[in-house]
Parts: sequence; structure tokens; C-alpha cells
Amino acid sequence: MFNREKTELKRVPMMPVREIVIFPQMMNPFIVGREASVRALEEALAGEKKIFLATQHDASVDDPRPDEIYQVGTLANIVQSVKLPDGNIKVLVEGAERAKIVQVTNDEGFFRATVRVIPVKAEPSPQLEQAASRVTGLFEQYVKLSQSLNYDTMIAAVRVDDPAKLADAIASNLQIPVEEKQELLEIFDPLERLGRIAEILEAETEKLNVDRSINTRVKRQMERAQKEYYLNEKLKAIQKELGRGEAGELDQLKKKIETSGMPKEVQEKALQELKRLEMMPPMSAESTVSRNYLDWMLAVPWKKRSREIRDIKRADQILNEDHYGLEKIKERILEFLAVRQLVKNPKGSILCFVGPPGVGKTSLAMSIGKATGRKFVRVSLGGVRDEAEIRGHRRTYIGALPGQIIQMMRKAGTVNPVFVLDEVDKMSTDFRGDPSAALMEVLDPELNHAFTDHYLDVEYDLSKVMFVCTANVLHTIPQPLQDRMEVLRLPGYTEQEKLEIAKRFLTPKQRQANGITEENLGFTEEGILHLIRHYTHEAGVRNLEREIANICRKVARKLVTEKNVEKVNIVPSNISDYLGVIKFRDVLAEKKNEVGLAVGLAWTEVGGQVLSTEATLMQGKGRLTLTGKLGDVMQESAQAAMSYVRSRSHLFGLSKDFYRHLDIHVHVPEGAIPKDGPSAGITLCTSIASALTHIPVRCDLAMTGEITLRGKVLPIGGVKEKLLAAHRLGLRTVILPRDNEKDLAEVPPEIQAQMSVKFVETMDEVLTLALERPLEASPISAPEVAPGYDANAPQDNEFTN
Repeated sequence: MFNREKTELKRVPMMPVREIVIFPQMMNPFIVGREASVRALEEALAGEKKIFLATQHDASVDDPRPDEIYQVGTLANIVQSVKLPDGNIKVLVEGAERAKIVQVTNDEGFFRATVRVIPVKAEPSPQLEQAASRVTGLFEQYVKLSQSLNYDTMIAAVRVDDPAKLADAIASNLQIPVEEKQELLEIFDPLERLGRIAEILEAETEKLNVDRSINTRVKRQMERAQKEYYLNEKLKAIQKELGRGEAGELDQLKKKIETSGMPKEVQEKALQELKRLEMMPPMSAESTVSRNYLDWMLAVPWKKRSREIRDIKRADQILNEDHYGLEKIKERILEFLAVRQLVKNPKGSILCFVGPPGVGKTSLAMSIGKATGRKFVRVSLGGVRDEAEIRGHRRTYIGALPGQIIQMMRKAGTVNPVFVLDEVDKMSTDFRGDPSAALMEVLDPELNHAFTDHYLDVEYDLSKVMFVCTANVLHTIPQPLQDRMEVLRLPGYTEQEKLEIAKRFLTPKQRQANGITEENLGFTEEGILHLIRHYTHEAGVRNLEREIANICRKVARKLVTEKNVEKVNIVPSNISDYLGVIKFRDVLAEKKNEVGLAVGLAWTEVGGQVLSTEATLMQGKGRLTLTGKLGDVMQESAQAAMSYVRSRSHLFGLSKDFYRHLDIHVHVPEGAIPKDGPSAGITLCTSIASALTHIPVRCDLAMTGEITLRGKVLPIGGVKEKLLAAHRLGLRTVILPRDNEKDLAEVPPEIQAQMSVKFVETMDEVLTLALERPLEASPISAPEVAPGYDANAPQDNEFTN
């Protein structure tokens, strides 16, 4: 508790001070130089030697206004004043009492203030004594930690009995901002002031402890670094006398550089880096960077190469042992080996295997390495979006490394490995660059002899590497990158090829993986064909291998849990005991000719697919609704088909305004799978025409082709994959555009023998083949005839409306 004694008003000269706060009972020296301050001081000396000192807000202001000065200050007694040679006055004052400004006037060039003196008397209490004791203890800790305060002097200064004087003595010696000192001056209650000082002391002590800890740690590290430097220098001197040590290690590096087979320019750069390393302190961070760089330069192969196997017969044997079918790919590899025998230094080959998942693209690349006797390395580019993954980071970055190309060359250890760039179609781009653009230099036979990695920063020869890229699709690969590669397509396998692959590779592999022998488990051809037809639906053989593995695991469990188990032979009748009910039923067994339902063929990343297209009619106002998650191109194909049907309505037996009273809904299951492309044009048109004419579409027939407004059928892509899909689902008649007749050469002869392929040029031919019965034309009335229509002329698809 405290009491404010009776306050009184006094009118005294006032001097604004900057960057200091004067506390009561404290002696403070300072220099007076401003003209107004000198006049105020002289006025005070001429009178009672009392002056009011208040701190100004901004120390940079030379002539502060009254509102730029704090309202609470200290009424002080002038103890001593000395005039200096430069005209300034050095003055020593002693704070007397706190005071608050009531009024300020400008009197003959200086401020004269009327102030209210507020004397405060603290009543003794246990709380006040406890607060004073706590603050004294905290201040002792603060002084011990502070390097700018004398411990003995400060402790002597605060040995006072009055808590108010103690608070002011400590506040005046605290090294805190002027604003915080002014805050303490404006607190009149001694107990409250002591509490605030305790908070400040705790915070400042914590800061000093942190600073001291940091300084101690830095000092210890500097001492250790100096010690290590001294010992290293001494050790180097001793090792130099003995003729071994780091100098010998650097000599070894030099010998390795000279014998590594580096090109002349590269060797010069490596030797230059070695000289820099010799000049650096061994413990410096830069020496570690240089040493890592030299280690990478020496680890990358410059001249070591695998001895190639150029025996074409042996290579052919290895390829046939590892893969069934894929004759065109094997033929290309054997051609490559033949050229290697005739040409001494041919350029590296860059192949790109494109095909659905599970057809053996990556394993075929591994077989190439085995057949040619080269080392095999592989990098997966799926999801890569940083150019530095290909070219590496520059050495300016902490933890920089070469790109994947150089890292894999180091792993191969030879200059002529088989280098697989897997999933090259799944790279993406972001703010870190485009990795496909960086690959253009790697995969260009004219440029890759001088490939530059950002980390090595020297030219590296990749021309002897055999690059093999794999992809599921081509359209996501930039055209300039496609142009640098020789694209070899791996379409899906035929049923007979899957059977042979299962017999030769999959069943022996899964028997061995599950600890089963041929004495325990056998697969009949009929059983494998049943697996292929009713439990898998794919272009490759991955799911087929999974189903075979599933059977093997169940047989293995049976062998372990039962005794005297007889050999299990897998036949169509017992497959459901191991794999459950069939997953895919025979398409023809469950279909019949229906109105508005046509079967189309599509090509996707996983091979060919069969798509049913449905059309239905409703009363309405001529709206065409398209569902099934169709892309823009496919929707435009449907609109083109509808326009074609409207333009030929008289040939379909329809009135010219039939569409005004009908809504047509076209749906392509499955609804959740995105679909796009122009090849469904004739399928959409057939479905719409069937729905409008009520003539069913043949269910044993599939079709694919792009339609124009005039009814022309344009060529499409993926013929082989689409025919394989149709064959896989039991569809034996397929309609194709006439211009795709040349693509049948890629279809296996056994597939062609089982299928009837109809080539068409116009939509009229499609409808003749696809519908159950011919269309019946309606009589054409005069208003319905388009301008230029000749009833005697041959009716083709060039009718325009």
C-alpha cells in the first residue's frame, strides 16, 4: 500500500532531455548544448537551482514541442555545472521527486512548466518486503551475467532500505530501452513498480543466459577448430618428413585422373580442381565439395566398356528363351547386332517400346542386355517433374548431386550399357522445368556424345549407350522427343500367344515361387485357355500370372494341411473350385440382336476394348443427350452422326421433321470411365439409325471408324489392338475403314483366319452390313427434296442439306 501525500504545484524551468530518463534520488551527469536548454539551465541556476527534466519522445528532434515530451518527469536539483570550451555545459543533477506537467509556456526562449509534484510514501508490508527481496536477488543475477556493469558498484548502489528508492535505483541501471524506463517512471506505486521491474529482470536475465550459452559454444568451436588446424598442420609436417600422408593421397588422386581415360579438356578441369583442393584447409566445407566432385569424376566410366557378344545365333536363342512372340522387336535387335559386326564404331541406338501394361517391355530390354553381354541399368521416369533429375544440380547448392543419367552410368561402370528409361510417357512439368526437354539431348544420336551434366560441368559421351525407352502411349510424349526415337509397338498378345507364354514361362515360374513341383500341380491347355477367356481381360499377361499364382497358393496350402494329396490337374471344370465363379462370360452367349445397341471398338493405354453404344427415343423437342463421360471429340462425332441421319432421313423412311417430336439419348457404358476420340463415329451413327428405324443391329459384329457429315468413313488407329479385343470377346466380324486395309499386315495370321473383316468407305455400306434387314426409303415429296437433288442419280453419301 502507498499514500500520496498532499500534492503541490510548482513553476520551474523545464529542460527536455533525450535518450535518458532521470529517476528520483539518482545522480545523473549529462551535457547541455541546445540554446533553449542552456537558457533554462541558466534560469534555474539563478534561482533555487531546481529544474524539471522530462524525456522527449523522439531523440532526433532538436526543438521538441510540448506535445512531443512525456508528461511525467523528475524535478531535480542542480548539483554542479561546468562550462566547456566548446560552449556546452556539463551538468550533474540529482533527482528529487516525480512530477507531472500541468501547463507549459515559452518564456524568453525556453520552456517554463507548471508541474504537480507527487511525493509518494510507501507503507511497510510483508508483500513489499518480499517484492524488494525478490527484485534484489534478480538484479544480482542480472549484474553477474552482464559484462557492462560492475558487480560491486551495482550491489552497493542498491543496498537501500526504502523499497521505492530500491526500485528507482535498479530501474536507472537497467540496460533497457528509454520507453520501458519511462514506463517505470510513470508507475507511482512502489509495489507495482517492483513487480514490473521483476518481470523485466527475468526477461533480460533469460536473454543474457542465451547469449552466454551461444558465446560459450562459439568459443569452444573456435578453440576446437584452432586446435584441429594446429594439429593437422603439425601432422602434415610430420607426414611430409616421413614421405606419406595427405600429399601422398593427393598424388594418388592425380594418378587416377591421369589413368582414367578422361578426354583432354575433362582431365585439365579435374587437375585444376585438384590444385584448388591442395590449397584449401582440409577441414573447410569447400574442400569437402571439391573432394566429392573429384570422386564423382573418377567414379564415372570414361573408357571401360563391356565386351559385346556379337553372336547373332546365341542372341536369337536368348531372346526366344526369355520371350515368346514379339518377332518384329527381336528382328530389330538382331539387325542391330549385325550392324555392330560390320561397322567398327556405330552410333548408339535409341529404341522406344510402346504398348499396354504387361506385354514385356522392360523385361525385353533386360533380355537385350543379356543377349549383347552389356551391363543393364534402369531409371523410372514416372512422375518425374524436375529437370535436375536428368541434368543434376549445380555445385553451388548444398548437397548437390549429378542427375540420374550420370548416376546410372556410374552404377553401370561401363560406357556402353543398355540404359532403360522406363515410363517415359509419365513425366510431368512444373516450375522446376521440363524433364522431357532435358531428355532431348540425351536421346539425340547427333548430340549425346557431348552431354553436359550440371554437376560435372564437362562433356560426357553417351553415344555408345544403347537407350531403350518404354511407354504405354505416345500422345503424352512431346513430338520433338518422339522424333529422336525409333518407335517399336508391342501390341497385346493373342490367345494362342498367351497360352504359350503361360506354358513356357508363367506356370514354371509360379510353381517355383510357391514351392510346388510338376508332380503336385499340372496345367492342361484347356484349363489355361479357360483361365484366359473367363478370368482375365487384358492385353498383357499380368493378371493371368496372378490367377496362376492364386491357384498355386491354394494347392500349396492343400499340400501342407492334408496328407497323401494326389496331383492336381487344372481343367476347366475345377478352376472355379480355386478361383470362384467366372469373372468374364462369353459375349455372344448372352447377347441377341437389339434395336439401338451397337458394338464399337476402342483403343486405350491398356490395349483394345469393346464398347457397347446404346440409343433410345423419347417424346420431346429434338434434344440429343450424350452420357457415359464422353470427351469433346466423341460428343462432336455423335453430333456429326445425328446431322448425317437427319440429312438422309428420306432414305431411312423418316419424315423430314421427325426430330422435332423426339429426344434421342445416347449412352456409352461404363459411365465412370472417360472416353474420347473420333473412331466411335460409325458406331454412334449405327446406334442412332437403328433406334429411329426400329431395325436391330447384329450382335456378332463390331465396328470402328470416323464419320463425316457426308457419310464418308475415315481411317483410325490401333487396328491390331482393336481386332485382338474383338477376337478376345468372341466377335468374329469387324467393320473397318477401307484405308485401314494396309494395317491388317500387323495382325497375326491365325487371328485373320478366324475373323471376317469388312472394309467400307461410306456409312451406307456400314448400315447394310450392321442392320438385320435393309433400310426402306420413304417417298420424297417436293418440299422435302434438297436443292440440286436428282431422283435418277445414284444415291451416295454426298447428299447435303
